[in-house]
Amino acid sequence: MPPRSRQPSPSVRRSWWLRRADQAAVAGLTLSALIALAVWWTYRGGLSGRLIDIDEAPPLSAEFVVDINEASWPELSQLPDLGETLARRIVESRESQGEFLDHQDLRRVRGIGPATLERIRPYLAPLPDAAATAGN
Repeated sequence: MPPRSRQPSPSVRRSWWLRRADQAAVAGLTLSALIALAVWWTYRGGLSGRLIDIDEAPPLSAEFVVDINEASWPELSQLPDLGETLARRIVESRESQGEFLDHQDLRRVRGIGPATLERIRPYLAPLPDAAATAGN
């Protein structure tokens, strides 16, 4: 009698990738992840359309105010149409001629005229009253 070849029966044949128990575990984890994702999406407002689309988000604004008697030239150079040269001139004027008592005193800086002063005025912090600081 010739020897029989030992081939596993089809029920014993193994998958080349994962065993059946491993496949079931991966399927269970995948299903759990999908359910968790659906719950999160629903909780964050997906069904009611409350999810934020970045293209439709309203723009935010920040108030940028500078104290001309305290700011360094890099801060001053951030003001519109001022630049590094005028910012350095403002600091030099403040150091050589003293603090600015009001915003109009900026006109003593070469290069700052009425138009430039009006453009930067919204970004200037209010200065204390000159009479209030004179007694100090």
